[in-house]
Amino acid sequence: MSFVSPSLTPSSSAPSPAPSPAQASPLPSANPSLPQNDTPAEQAARAAQLAASQAVYVWTTDVPTLPGVPLATDVPKNDEPTIAWFGILIGVGLAIVRNALTVKLGGVDRGELDTPRAEYETALAECDAIELSTAKIVAEHGVHSGGNIFERIVGDVENAVAAAERDVHLALLQGYKERLEDLMKVDEAEVAGLGSKTPRSLDAYRALFATLPVPGISYMFQDDKEFARLRVQGPNCMLIAAVEGALPANFPLSEKAYAAVVNGDTLAAALADGRLFMLDYKPLAILDPGTYGGEAKYVSQPMALFAVPPGGASLIPVAIQCGQDPADCPIFTPSPAADRQWGWEMAKFVVQVADGNYHELFAHLARTHLVIEAFAVATHRHLAEAHPVWALLVPHFEGTLFINEQAATSLIAANGPIDHIFAGTIASSQLAAVDARLAFDFRGKMPHADFAARGVGVDSALADYPYRDDALLVWDAIHEWARQYVDLYYTGDTDIVADTELAAWAACLAGEAKVGGLGPVTTRNQLAEICAMVMFTASAQHAAVNLPQKDIMAFAPAVTGAAWQPAPNGQRGHDKTGWLAMMPPMALALEQLNVLELLGSVHYRPLGDYRSNAFPYPQWFQDPRVTAAEGPLAWFQAALADVEAEIVTRNAERMQPYPYLQPSLIPTSINI
Repeated sequence: MSFVSPSLTPSSSAPSPAPSPAQASPLPSANPSLPQNDTPAEQAARAAQLAASQAVYVWTTDVPTLPGVPLATDVPKNDEPTIAWFGILIGVGLAIVRNALTVKLGGVDRGELDTPRAEYETALAECDAIELSTAKIVAEHGVHSGGNIFERIVGDVENAVAAAERDVHLALLQGYKERLEDLMKVDEAEVAGLGSKTPRSLDAYRALFATLPVPGISYMFQDDKEFARLRVQGPNCMLIAAVEGALPANFPLSEKAYAAVVNGDTLAAALADGRLFMLDYKPLAILDPGTYGGEAKYVSQPMALFAVPPGGASLIPVAIQCGQDPADCPIFTPSPAADRQWGWEMAKFVVQVADGNYHELFAHLARTHLVIEAFAVATHRHLAEAHPVWALLVPHFEGTLFINEQAATSLIAANGPIDHIFAGTIASSQLAAVDARLAFDFRGKMPHADFAARGVGVDSALADYPYRDDALLVWDAIHEWARQYVDLYYTGDTDIVADTELAAWAACLAGEAKVGGLGPVTTRNQLAEICAMVMFTASAQHAAVNLPQKDIMAFAPAVTGAAWQPAPNGQRGHDKTGWLAMMPPMALALEQLNVLELLGSVHYRPLGDYRSNAFPYPQWFQDPRVTAAEGPLAWFQAALADVEAEIVTRNAERMQPYPYLQPSLIPTSINI
């Protein structure tokens, strides 16, 4: 079982040749240029460099777990993670594994697991050895943690660390990562045994956080106000939409039922005022219900109605229908009555299961990870390294191809976490992500357009919408940074039209990359908007869907991927035991904790901190026009500081803070 011994530590005696070009990403030019402005010799050099890049960045639509999605065939050397990233990841992973092993040791002590204690204790010793070895590697490469996890300070060390030694260290760190991932898994015996002699309870789920902080959501998620709050500042804030004109025909809520929930209001008045909002999970019809260990798993396509009361600002839940057909699925409403309370809790759980699937497959995987990979590959294939747009966008792709390959080969593969935790068969879950990616409307999902299309803009009746308000602050800063940057290199729209590399890039994105909503780029404003959307999606949008996984989704009773009992067909006659029975087995709740705690805990390279991904991580931009004290980069960094201050002020006044779009906490790229 042992993977590494305490004696396995990095050597510092290797020779120190200069890093080869294959091992270090090039820094952008100090004088980026457009192809039409280059000499014939410079144009020939650009063409040769692009030909070499196209041989490395190659498209495929044949990845078995995501068929039809344009992806890279391989992860090029320059797109592999840095030692700095591995140091953060392994530190987070060690905390998670130690927690999981402690939980499993408790299972042994209770007689739930037959695994000898010594096996788990040996694994804990392995963690100590991995921690020691990783610390020595990180220290040798001058990567240190600063005042907090979001800051990296490169030590004052010589730059001649051997490329060969660095590769050895990276291989070790990759091995440690894989070993920790293996230790996070649960096997069938653990699923069958863990919790088998412990009464099912919320306290038992909280006890899965044996050495990790118990998330606050575990004490709040049953509150109807918290259920509503998750629509506007939870992991999936991108689905809530205004009801326009009338309720859907297949959601027959009566005036009487509405008035009984929202005191002093009428359904007609709420509709007229634009104060009704709905979640509709009809797209989940693509999922075929799966099983685990012979047990059926369930996911529905519920509809959930919310209202802003007269004179109010925040949503309250009004009614839930657990499916699309009202003939089969009656409407549930909030009620303190003992014979209706647990039916309402079950209906909310049905919504949360649907939301977990929509979040992970649609909002997260498809609309951030897979979209950004398309831009990463197209950028490397069609924009030369001398091109200013290449320099602007490449830092926002760091780690994406690597982490996407990991997702495709393990996370969303057969017998992986999605297969275990989520309700659909793995094939139908994969198909849901594929369809969501190929249906993605790039322009339609730009923040202002998306909020307007859903009827939830700043002028709507939904005044309390932290994701919207903070996202627009970050978007405006990114968009202005893109505008100033583009205007440095393009003196007018004629320069855009004359740029042959840009034209090939845009054609690739709309064609073989299959990014919907894109066409030819003919103006500076169009280019700035496209660049802003790429940077926003890779940084802020991914942060908004990724980081809440730790605080909210790691606690399975709050949000999970499957119900383990069918949706109730009536609100009366249910109890707490029946509600708890809908929740996942303890070991799968532990697996969910492990995966989502990891995904939501890695903060690497905050937005606005542009560095090379090659040791010793020098500043990325080399053009003095960009980096000057009065240049666009300084403007952007100052704007982000202002956004940070504004969001901190807002969070001090909110009922619950929404920290995920504070720029200091937003990673620059999708690297986890």
